[in-house]
Order: sequence, then structure tokens, then C-alpha cells
Amino acid sequence: MGLSGSRLPRPAPCRSHAPGLHPPGTSTREPLIVTPDTPRSAPARLLSVLGAFDLEHPALSLTDIARRAGLSLSTAHRLVGALAEWGALERDGRGLYHVGLRLWELAALAPRGPALRQIALPYLEDLYEATHENVQLAVRDGGEVVYIEWLSGRSAVGVHIRVGARWPLHATGVGLALLAHGGAEDQEAYCAGPLASFTPYTVTEPARLRRMLAEVRRTGVAVSSRQVTVDALSVAAPVRDPAGAVVAAVSVVVPYADAQVPVLAPAVRLAARGISRGLGWRPEP
Repeated sequence: MGLSGSRLPRPAPCRSHAPGLHPPGTSTREPLIVTPDTPRSAPARLLSVLGAFDLEHPALSLTDIARRAGLSLSTAHRLVGALAEWGALERDGRGLYHVGLRLWELAALAPRGPALRQIALPYLEDLYEATHENVQLAVRDGGEVVYIEWLSGRSAVGVHIRVGARWPLHATGVGLALLAHGGAEDQEAYCAGPLASFTPYTVTEPARLRRMLAEVRRTGVAVSSRQVTVDALSVAAPVRDPAGAVVAAVSVVVPYADAQVPVLAPAVRLAARGISRGLGWRPEP
């Protein structure tokens, strides 16, 4: 699989925002479920209502919200009513509640969310046109990456990704690119922690992971080979903010059998560099 500058007619990329596969154990975040007698402030109770929603529970009844948030039914009714009136929650025809558009409007202001995606999208589309493979943009949240954009070709290799999906840093190309540019103490803490395994090729040895991170810093690209699925390889590069700090990573995921890393790496680096310039970063002369 080579990179071609020609623009041959090909299916348009799929920009997916629908729920997809979310393997258990890939997120360290748990819903805010507590017992009803746990003392909490009013803001904490409001957040517990919003925290009751997750990927597996996008629509909840009032009873479900009360149970998952650890609130009495009367308290849940009052808080849900206030959130629905403000627009943070919406109620459908079945009487189930969903996250409301008002929260989406607020999320659009996040510099690492839609604002970053808007700047990055032209470069991601160029990378897709050059490869016709899966193209991804992700940011770091603790020990995980969160995917904030994904372009996929109709015939691209299948991936366990959707917008909003989380994966451990060490198992993905974007995660390795982000982890490699964290602080030394941060990297040591991550390497010393439990490293989840998804295939026989997932790196779970701290010493090997440290060597991989050093290689990422040396070459400017991260390669994750068969760590999430045995048929896929990812090549990623870091995205920098105006101060030069790494704030995101872009990657292309291709079939392992056809992967040509020396060909893919320059294209991924070029996309990451373009996004970085769009954010205001300027390389040192």
C-alpha cells in the first residue's frame, strides 16, 4: 500500500459518531454510583445524575437515574427536572432521559474537543485521501486516549473505534505518541502500573514499553503493531500547541499484512505538522 498523490474516485470517508465496540476494561472511569445515604453537596448530586449516563446507558428512566446516582427518587426527580429545564437532559416519547443538546453546546467550547477537530479536519481528510485507510485524532485523558475524530473508508481494516472511545495509552499508536511526550515521572508511573493486554502482541513489559517510547521521541512517529487487533497496525505522530506542548495525536490504521511504515510515516508526520501549525505552533528555525 503506497501513498499516491492522485485523486482517484473512491468512496467518501465515513465520519462515525455512532456507538461502536467498547471492550470491557478499556476505561478507568466508572459511573458515579453511590449509596443514597452518602453525604454529598448539591453540585455533587447534580454531577451524579449526569454521571449516571455512559456508553452502555445512554437512555435512562427516572428510576434508573436515581439508582445509578445513589439518590432517593424524590431527589432525583427534582434534580432531573432542573437539568431538563436547563437543557442538560432531554426526555423522549417513552419517558426516558438522554443527555441534552445544551451540554453538547458547552462541549463545543472545549479546546481539546470540537474546536480542535475543526482545525484538524482538513488535514485528516488529506491523510485519508492519501491512504484511504482509517484516520484518527485523539487526545489524552489520564492513562487513556479519547478519540475525538475518525474517518474510515468503506474497505478499510475494521477497528474498535468510534468518536468518544477510550483505550489505554500503551496499546495504540496515538497513545504511544502522547505518552512518549509526557514527563519522565508520568511515564515511569504509567509503565509501572498494570498494562492491559488485548492480543498476544500487546506490550505489557515495562522495559519494552520504555524502549518504545524512546524510539517515538527519536523518530517522531509511534508504531503500534497488532496490539489491539491482530490484523491492524497504527502509525501516529504528535500534534503540538503554540508553546510546543503535545496536545493530541493523529494516526492512520492499516492492515498489518500490507503495512509500509516507511511510506506511511512521512504522511502522518505531515498531517500532524499541519494541524500543529493550524493551532499556532511554529517550529524553531
